[in-house]
Amino acid sequence: MNILYLYINKAIISQMAVLNFTKTTLHKIEQIFQEQDYTIRYEKGNFQSGYCIVEHKKIVIVNKFFDTEGRINCLLDILSMIVVMEDLLTEKSKIFFKQILKSQEFKIKQVA
Repeated sequence: MNILYLYINKAIISQMAVLNFTKTTLHKIEQIFQEQDYTIRYEKGNFQSGYCIVEHKKIVIVNKFFDTEGRINCLLDILSMIVVMEDLLTEKSKIFFKQILKSQEFKIKQVA
């Protein structure tokens, strides 16, 4: 019974979208922001959370000292807070955005 349970969990995990923390992933996320008319700037500052959002100007400022993984995590946090208009996204970005949503859903289920 336990073996079957582990097998099913491995099958589910392998089907879930897991994001890699690479520069390519970072560029894809940045592309989603650009298509939503947001400007991303990497600068130094005293940000409690590592980033700052200027909503009315659609500017996102991320701590420039973060590595690729930190930048991706910040942008994913911000992406979950803004309204993403899917009709503004290119076809490639829509596919990637759906992959992001699936990976975030998987993380929520894993914690719960």
